[in-house]
Amino acid sequence: MTADDSFGRLDDDDYPAYTMGRAAEMLGTTQGFLRAIGAARLITPLRSEGGHRRYSRYQLRIAARARELVDQGTPIEAACRIIILEDQLEEAQRINAEYRAAAESEGPRTTG
Repeated sequence: MTADDSFGRLDDDDYPAYTMGRAAEMLGTTQGFLRAIGAARLITPLRSEGGHRRYSRYQLRIAARARELVDQGTPIEAACRIIILEDQLEEAQRINAEYRAAAESEGPRTTG
């Protein structure tokens, strides 16, 4: 791996750059919380060669949203389900927007 390859990963939201301890520290939560949302299958951290959990920035954003909901009193299992549903809704809205844009670019259809 070259230095250029390493620097390119700095912008990669999916690169598992953070250890469990660092991720918990950044989120202001415990490692147990990260294990719990992993057990609920909200996020699946990658494992280092030594078997340690590694988290990406994208996963940290999801974990932060889960923590926000839990801090508001939502049970962790419900928080995880809410986030999954929010993600599915966002994806469906994105797909619908693409279909609308494609339909608009085709112009009006005439029957005849």
